[in-house]
Amino acid sequence: MSDINVAAVDFVEVIAGETGTPIKGVRAVLALLDDGGTVPFIARYRKEATGLLDEVVIANIRDLRERLAELEKRRAAVMASCEEQGALSDALRKSLSGARTMAELEDLYLPYRPKRRTRAMIAKERGLEPLAVHIMKQKKSGVDLREIAAKYVSPELGIETSSDALSGARDIIAESVSQHAATRAALRRIYARKAVIYAFASKTAQGDSDKYRDYHGAETGVYGAPSHRILALLRGEREGVLKLRIEPEEGASLGILRAAFIKGDGEESAEVDAALRDSYKRLLAPSMETELRASLKERADDDAIGVFAGNVGSLLMASPYGGKKILALDPGFKSGCKVAVLNERGDITHNETIYPHPPQNRGEDAKKAIERLVADYGICAAAVGNGTAGRETDSWLRSLRLPIHVVMVSESGASVYSASETARREFPDLDLTVRGAISIGRRFQDPLAELVKIDPKSIGVGQYQHDVDQKKLKRALDDVVMSCVNKVGVDANSASRELLTYVSGLNPTLAANVVKHREENGAFRSREDFRKVSRMGPKAFEQSAGFMRITGGANPLDASAVHPENYGVVERMASDVGCEVCDLMSDESLRARIAPDNYADIGGATMRDILSELAKPGRDPRSDFEFFSFDESVHELSDLKSGMTLPGVVSNVTDFGAFVDVGVHQDGLLHRSRIKPELRKRLAPGSRVEVEVLEVDEARGRISLGFVK
Repeated sequence: MSDINVAAVDFVEVIAGETGTPIKGVRAVLALLDDGGTVPFIARYRKEATGLLDEVVIANIRDLRERLAELEKRRAAVMASCEEQGALSDALRKSLSGARTMAELEDLYLPYRPKRRTRAMIAKERGLEPLAVHIMKQKKSGVDLREIAAKYVSPELGIETSSDALSGARDIIAESVSQHAATRAALRRIYARKAVIYAFASKTAQGDSDKYRDYHGAETGVYGAPSHRILALLRGEREGVLKLRIEPEEGASLGILRAAFIKGDGEESAEVDAALRDSYKRLLAPSMETELRASLKERADDDAIGVFAGNVGSLLMASPYGGKKILALDPGFKSGCKVAVLNERGDITHNETIYPHPPQNRGEDAKKAIERLVADYGICAAAVGNGTAGRETDSWLRSLRLPIHVVMVSESGASVYSASETARREFPDLDLTVRGAISIGRRFQDPLAELVKIDPKSIGVGQYQHDVDQKKLKRALDDVVMSCVNKVGVDANSASRELLTYVSGLNPTLAANVVKHREENGAFRSREDFRKVSRMGPKAFEQSAGFMRITGGANPLDASAVHPENYGVVERMASDVGCEVCDLMSDESLRARIAPDNYADIGGATMRDILSELAKPGRDPRSDFEFFSFDESVHELSDLKSGMTLPGVVSNVTDFGAFVDVGVHQDGLLHRSRIKPELRKRLAPGSRVEVEVLEVDEARGRISLGFVK
C-alpha cells in the first residue's frame, strides 16, 4: 500500500458497497489488517470492533482492497502517461478519475496508449484525416465523394487513386471507432450475454483428441456456462486438440456500431458502414474475444478455486480418530504391504513388511505378524491405504477377525509426502514406502495435522487446479488451511513445524523457532513461555497465543481458546463467584452465577465466547469419528451391476457433481442433476453416502451413480 498515493480510508465506501458490509466494520477490518492482524485472529478475537464479521467477509474485504489498490496504481500510471503526451485535459482527467473498473480505465486510455504503427497512423501521415472527418459528418453536399477524395491523391505519398484515399480514410474511421469507450462498453455487454464458444477439432492435433471428442463441433453459450466446461475447452485448445472461436452473432454487434455511427444513407454513410464492418472484424472482434477469454478464464478459475478450497477444507476438518495406537498399512502385491506401528502421538515404534497377496502368498506368516503386533502394542485400529491392493488388504485384515477396527484411508499425496523434504527431515533413516505408511496412519489419527505437510494440489480433490491462476489458488488454499488450523488450534508441545506455520501470526521461521525452543528447553509450561522464542515479538505473540494450546500447564486457561489478553476477565469472574479459575471451568453451577452485564466493558460477543470456552475448553470443532466399510461383495469394476445399492465415500466434489468411492478402485460419478439442490451442500470429500449403480462402462472405466441417501 505504501507505493500508491491512496489511503485505505479512500476505499471504505466502495468496499462497503460492493460487499454489503457496514462502513464501520470495513474501516475496522482495514485498520486491523494494516496493524498486522490475520483473518483468523480478527474474526475470532476482534468481533466487537468488526461487528461480528466472519472470515469469509474479512477475506473479501482484504482482497477487494488489494484489487482497488491495483486499480489506483494503474490509474496513476495512465494519468502520468497522458500528461507526458500533453493529452491530459480536464475532461479526460475527470473521466479517468471516475473509471470504476480496469476495463473502463483501459478503454479511456486506449487512444493514448503507445502502440506500433497502424494503418490509421499511416493514413494520417499521408494527410487523410480531414477526409475521414468529412466522411464521418455524413452530410449530403451534392458533390460526388470520389471527387472530394480525388483532392487527396498524391502518388509521392502512395495515394494513387480516389479509392486509395477513401481506403485510408476508412482505416482512420475504423481505428477511431475501435477506440470509442462507450462503443466498447456496449459490445462488451453483448459479448458477455450473447457470445458463443465454437469448438472444432484441430486438423493438426498432436495430443489425445479422443478425450475431447464430446466437444468437437460443440457450441457453448458463454452466459452461465459452467466453469468446468470452459476450463476443459481452454485446456483442449492449449493442448492443440481443439480450435476455439468466441463471438456473438455478427449482426447484433454491427447493429450497435451502426446505431452509434450511421447518420444517413448517402455515399458517406456507405463508407462509414464499410469502415464499421472493417473495424469490427479486424479490430473490435479480436479485442473483445481476447477480453472475454480473460473474463471467462477468471470466472472459471474463481469457481474452480472455490470448489477446490472447499474440498480441501472438508478434508482438513475430517473427523480425527484421535490419539490411539494403530497399525498403518501401505498395501502392495509383489512388493508386499508396509506396516507401521504408531503410538498415541503418531510416533513410529515398529515397522515391517508382510506378503499376504499373490505372487508371494505368504498369508499365514502375515496373519501371525499382524496378530503379534496387535497383541504386543495394544493396537486399537488399522488404517489401510486405498491404492493398489487396498481393498484386498482391507478384506484380508477383516477376515482375521481381530479385536480391532479396520478403516480404509485415502492415500492421495502420501507418495508426495514420502519424497518431500519434510519426510526426509522427520524420518531420515526410513524408506520412502515406510514414510508413506506413516503418512496414511497419521492422517487417520489426525487428518489436519498430517495433510498440512502436503501441497494441497497433490491431495486430488480439485478440478483443473493446475490450469487456474496459481497465485489466486495459493491465496485461497493458504486461507482455508490457516482457517482450519486456527479453528482447531494446535498443541504447542507436539505440533509439527508445518502445522505451526499456519498458526495466526507465525511464519516458517517462527514455526521453526518454536520447535527449536521446545527441543532445547523442554515443553512449554505456559503461553507466556512463547515470548522467549527467538524473534517472537509482541505482535506475533498477540496473533498466535490464543490458537496455541498447552495441556497440563500451570494455567488451565492455556489449554483453552481464551486469549491471554482476557485472562484478567476470567480471574475477575472467578473472584466474583468466590472460586478458582479451574473450578469455574469444571463446575457449571459456578458459571451459571456469572452475571454477563457486570463485564460489559469487554463486549457481548467476547463475553459469550469466553463463557462458551470455559464450558468446553479447547473443544475440537471437528465431528466425532465414525467407522465405515465398503460392501464386501464388490471389489472390482466387474462386480458392479445396475440397480445395486452400495455404501460409498465422496472422494471429490466438482461443480458438475460428486465422485464417490464404492470400493472398486474407480470412483463413480454422482451427477449434480441426480442430487436435490438442498442436498448438494452436504456433500463434501469424506461424506458417507448410499448410492445406486445406474450404469457401468467397463471399457471406459466409468460408473454412473444415483443418490439414495
